[in-house]
Amino acid sequence: MTTKIRFCEHNKGKGKVLRKLEEQFLDMNIKVKSCVKQCGVCRETPLAVVDKVKVTGRDGDDLYRKIMEMIRKDDA
Repeated sequence: MTTKIRFCEHNKGKGKVLRKLEEQFLDMNIKVKSCVKQCGVCRETPLAVVDKVKVTGRDGDDLYRKIMEMIRKDDA
């Protein structure tokens, strides 16, 4: 199964995380959507939705680390 990662275009924490993931996983299903329906959290903290599961981090590096853990778990 291919991992799906979605970022909200309005989330300030997505920039570096998105670039790192796109560079590392050229064929992964990664998209920036106009909204991921997590508005309250999205305003407050870096956020992504990975296979329909909300993932948040203290900062972009923390979010990237958590996404990588989920990807590794899926590959295992």
